Amino acid sequence: MDTDIDEDEDERLLLIVEDDEAFARTLTRSFERRGYRVVRAASLPEVDAVLAAHAPGYAVVDLKLKGEASGLACVQRLHAADDDMLIVVLTGFASIATAVEAVKLGACHYLAKPSNTDDIEAAFGLRAGNTEVELTNRSSSIKTLEWERINEVLAETGFNLSEAARRLGMHRRTLMRKLDKKQVR
Repeated sequence: MDTDIDEDEDERLLLIVEDDEAFARTLTRSFERRGYRVVRAASLPEVDAVLAAHAPGYAVVDLKLKGEASGLACVQRLHAADDDMLIVVLTGFASIATAVEAVKLGACHYLAKPSNTDDIEAAFGLRAGNTEVELTNRSSSIKTLEWERINEVLAETGFNLSEAARRLGMHRRTLMRKLDKKQVR
């Protein structure tokens, strides 16, 4: 956790909640070059510690943290601390269910990895939404529907793999194998 920021500098303060140290460092350097001051956290307790000392105006939160932890809990905590904070959720496990939950909990945007600093910064400016998003007539494949159902149940169970597997009627190892595969588009 990195918390070397003065209270009076919180105007362009960005909190990065990411447990991948290399990715967090890369994001930090990139945002610092753009004039942000950055603090980092890798878990919900670290987010609490940052919030006790600072009032970030922006946050980038990884959806899936180590140890079955959920970035959704971090989003909820950040939004409770400041409902004007602009929170962008990043994930390699994108689904409609987790996107909906992230927005309901206070995120202003939800991006699938890989996303770069330009994408994230643009997402901070899209708080109101965009009515010009292209609508498609393509129906979802069975694999996409399965992926979204799995992610919906994961979100319902707070990313508890054992409980999600039980609710889905599959073995925990089978669920873990499915999660290790890349999402089908």
